[in-house]
Amino acid sequence: MRTPIRRVCIYPKDVERVTGKSYRQSIRILKKIRIVTNKQVTHLVTIQEFCDYYGLKPEDVAPLIFD
Repeated sequence: MRTPIRRVCIYPKDVERVTGKSYRQSIRILKKIRIVTNKQVTHLVTIQEFCDYYGLKPEDVAPLIFD
């Protein structure tokens, strides 16, 4: 069964749950994704951008984020 996407952006706590990395490392990961996607510091990273960067499917990530 497919989990509906309830929000568009991903936060460090979500990255922490998906990757198993620390909170501080998750912040660095999001910063790196912002650099690669040419976003400003104030812009949010979307779940789709995170999945594209790591080669994951949003359907696989969604159950870990939305529980």
